[in-house]
Amino acid sequence: MADELELLRRANPVPGDDARFGEGPLGHEAESRLNHLMTGTGTGAGAGTGTGGERRPGRGRIRLAWALAATVVVAVTATALLLAGPSTTPAVAAPRPLVVRADSTPVPLDALVERAERDAADGSGGLRKGTHVQSWSVGMSEDKPPVTLPVERVVRWNADDSHTELVVATDPRHPGRRVLSDADDGRPRLVDDGHVISEQTFPPSWSDAPPQSPPPHDATRLRAYLREAQHLDAPPTTSELLDATAVLLDTWTLGARENAALARLLADAKGLRSVGQVTDRLGRLGQAYVYDGAGYRRMLIMDPATGAVLGLEATAAVDEPEYGVEAGEVMDYSAWIR
Repeated sequence: MADELELLRRANPVPGDDARFGEGPLGHEAESRLNHLMTGTGTGAGAGTGTGGERRPGRGRIRLAWALAATVVVAVTATALLLAGPSTTPAVAAPRPLVVRADSTPVPLDALVERAERDAADGSGGLRKGTHVQSWSVGMSEDKPPVTLPVERVVRWNADDSHTELVVATDPRHPGRRVLSDADDGRPRLVDDGHVISEQTFPPSWSDAPPQSPPPHDATRLRAYLREAQHLDAPPTTSELLDATAVLLDTWTLGARENAALARLLADAKGLRSVGQVTDRLGRLGQAYVYDGAGYRRMLIMDPATGAVLGLEATAAVDEPEYGVEAGEVMDYSAWIR
């Protein structure tokens, strides 16, 4: 799918940092070119959302949410909202899946486990409660095309078990450009890059239940921990294990020993296959492992040196025309930052 946002930028002769950007009208030529894009092959998917008939799949399916706990896809900005009138459906830059390097050699998960265990033996890297994650998620409704919302979330815990959560709108692909964000009325709007969506301080919490309690650093106990964290009646399936991994990393920054235990669990999971090397949306090189199931393709990205989980991406495996989703489109992406 074409990147309609870039097409719109090229159609607008006013530079992005020009004082007239988003304020003055387009020239005749630019307006003509824009109309051509909007009515021809350059329109692609339109952006919009609403409260009526909205579909918000839960974490059990692919962890899609407008909320900020999961999340991830390439960030979307909506320059079209500045260029078009209120009755015009604005175009959206379609998210694209990560691409495996054709010249890369797949590394088996067992090999990453060995590296993670060597890293853990050195005693480097300690467990820390809190997370730093950039995420992108798709919000869908039955009467409007999907919209993706990019956020960065930082959670820090204090010695008294209180914690702070900072959430900002940001697009790592286009630093400094305006970012599409959700609004109280359910309609997306543009905000400045780095705009603070929320900043909260929470009182002390002494929960000793997973995932709030410290995760163990051996694979057997970690499996039981993740099962309890997800309230499962049986050992987690591969899909459930990937969901539980995201919950764990949205709560904790793992140390070397916990990374090794998680890598062992993932290596023992059925259906995860090594596909080669990718560069994630934060520019990091990682080894990719793919799992196909339940209508979605999940890609796990791991650090080739330490075995730490860097990211998790979900793409649609089948068309869902009622929600404007086509097979191969990214639905969710999270990139965890140490």
